[in-house]
Amino acid sequence: MKTDDIATIKTYLLDLQDRICSALESVEPETRFIEDVWERAEGGGGRTRVLANGTVLEQGGVNFSSVSGIHLPPSATAKRPELANRQFHAMGVSLVIHPRNPYVPTSHANVRFLIAEKEGGPTIWWFGGGFDLTPFYPFHDDVIFWHQTAQKACQPFGDDVYSTYKKWCDEYFFLTHRNETRGVGGLFFDDLNEWEFEKCFAFMQSVGNHYIEAYLPIVQKRKDTPYGEREREFQLYRRGRYVEFNLVYDRGTLFGLQSNGRTESILMSLPPVAHWRYNWQPEPGSAEAVLYEQYLKPQNWLGI
Repeated sequence: MKTDDIATIKTYLLDLQDRICSALESVEPETRFIEDVWERAEGGGGRTRVLANGTVLEQGGVNFSSVSGIHLPPSATAKRPELANRQFHAMGVSLVIHPRNPYVPTSHANVRFLIAEKEGGPTIWWFGGGFDLTPFYPFHDDVIFWHQTAQKACQPFGDDVYSTYKKWCDEYFFLTHRNETRGVGGLFFDDLNEWEFEKCFAFMQSVGNHYIEAYLPIVQKRKDTPYGEREREFQLYRRGRYVEFNLVYDRGTLFGLQSNGRTESILMSLPPVAHWRYNWQPEPGSAEAVLYEQYLKPQNWLGI
């Protein structure tokens, strides 16, 4: 792999961060992202952008990072022992958006690249990423649109790509201790290197580019939906599930913390406010029950 390849990936990721932030700011009357550029003592650094207390977005973070080191953390080598004792360079864009209105779903996306090298050994590289949607009061049309856009991102790369990475997303974003999915899924892929480099990079770009195409129309459509205290309380309760997943299961969070990454940037994915209630159950037949009964389980949204 050429040094130019890594530089090209970095250029794309920085541009993606710019485009996503601009698109999200377009729904805000006044509030804008603040930028925090940081360096990591062990190598590399990043550019964190956070929008807080907006009219539409209660909090959102869009983070670019490019870090390097002399060995990968346990979260990366546990299932890949051949990566132990290798120098690495990892870069990516990761974001989580927590809207204010309970009728606008939370969303997450990331795209990333990692290369690991060892003197006398082969170079190992791969791409990863995806995007997923976490509604509180879901609309069937929004879920279908989200998955149609995910399928559109995958279609040029093979007829089975969407189904494969949609299934992986359902399995990854699953809270085993709650026996429910985090939301309605989307795409998730990791360790992608079975295609040639150019095709793998192109697929990562397609996923990154389709995130805003999938999410922004939903925000625009639902952001002015009237809501009351009941809907707000349910939103805050369900945000607790988001916190549970990110702190218990998320591999990206573990990688960042174990590699001595920047804690503030890693934990920007957490919502500004969340609630927990003891043994709370939705009232049968309620709008809240619909989420549990119809959406928090893997299903074939597009009938494929």
